[in-house]
Amino acid sequence: MPSSSKDDGRSVFLFEHFRDGMRAEDILITAGFHTRSGAPPPDVRTGCDLSISVPTSETVDAEKKLLEHGIKVWDVIFKFSGNLPELQISKLLKKVDYGGYVMVRVGNMKLTYQKKSGVIVNVSGGGCPDIPLLAVMMIGKTLDEVAPPAQTGFTLCAYTLQKAYEVALKQWKEVA
Repeated sequence: MPSSSKDDGRSVFLFEHFRDGMRAEDILITAGFHTRSGAPPPDVRTGCDLSISVPTSETVDAEKKLLEHGIKVWDVIFKFSGNLPELQISKLLKKVDYGGYVMVRVGNMKLTYQKKSGVIVNVSGGGCPDIPLLAVMMIGKTLDEVAPPAQTGFTLCAYTLQKAYEVALKQWKEVA
């Protein structure tokens, strides 16, 4: 568990693979670290990347926690002073009620489910290679029985689909 949240700057973890960033975010949040997720600084960005930042005082403990879970950190920028472009899901989120169905969109990814049953009827958007497989795995199943997209997906599209799934599941459970 992190020992401090004092404002001593932030350190940014960079990962070779997007999937490692996804897993790192989940591991560190679960362990109670004060994380922020976003695109890496422009000078080290290689494409659809995900970086995770923690207060600099938590860097060593956070990296140990990631290593315990088999996550290899590609690089660390210590005491990063710039503005990390944070992924603000609330700004990417849109919910549309179509009567008997609800569509949840996060970024370019959309998940539509039937209100009463929670059955996923459509997954669309993005252009990443893992989305067709995720769609096949999710469509026709209820929100509470389907495997979360982050368990199988490995791209930015899968990451935003995961966020849409989390919002949809929470919303459906509140109504059910």
